[in-house]
Amino acid sequence: MGDIIVNKALIGQGLSVFMAFFAIMNPIANTPVFLGLTAGEEAPLRRNVALHAVLVTFIIVTLFCLLGSVIFKLFGITLPAFRVTGGVLVALIGYQMLHGSKSSVHHPSEDDQRDSRDAALSVAITPLAIPILAGPGTIATAMNFASTGGTLELVLTIAAFALLCLVTFLFFAFGEGLTRFLGKSGLNVVTRIMGLILAVIGVQMLLDGIRGAFSLSAG
Repeated sequence: MGDIIVNKALIGQGLSVFMAFFAIMNPIANTPVFLGLTAGEEAPLRRNVALHAVLVTFIIVTLFCLLGSVIFKLFGITLPAFRVTGGVLVALIGYQMLHGSKSSVHHPSEDDQRDSRDAALSVAITPLAIPILAGPGTIATAMNFASTGGTLELVLTIAAFALLCLVTFLFFAFGEGLTRFLGKSGLNVVTRIMGLILAVIGVQMLLDGIRGAFSLSAG
């Protein structure tokens, strides 16, 4: 009977962790963002970008689960500083997407694409993995859950995030069907809408970072 209660508690905690990660990273809302960032790419390369993005995201979040406080202390940085930097980057990308231009921050040049396919995959690192998927909110959530208990809670947190990464990859990988449904004009509209949303998210991250910095100063 005790084992059943423990198992139910673990399942409940696992679901809570997963849903918290899902709400923060939100693969449904980020799929149109992914489609906008990879517009014009072939389907195999798009899936490759999606795979690279979720793998890098998983590695980053896992590292912060294991070594988060050590990393911050080592480099002398705070979470508010991370939020401010990430917010500026996201807002800049969103602004350029809103105006239909391709940001050099997230879109490789034509020369780079001819030189190496790795340049085309650079979008998987920035801005998809950092800071859209593995943003300050995701990292803070991971560090919070991973530090609330012992080894079991740590493993549960990493496992829940691994499952979310798989779900996110499936959303991204099969997003090309949505692209065909929307068409070029529809995708342009979605890209601009997502640009607006990204800009707002970036500003919110920036404000949260500034607020957190003031709280640290006051403390």
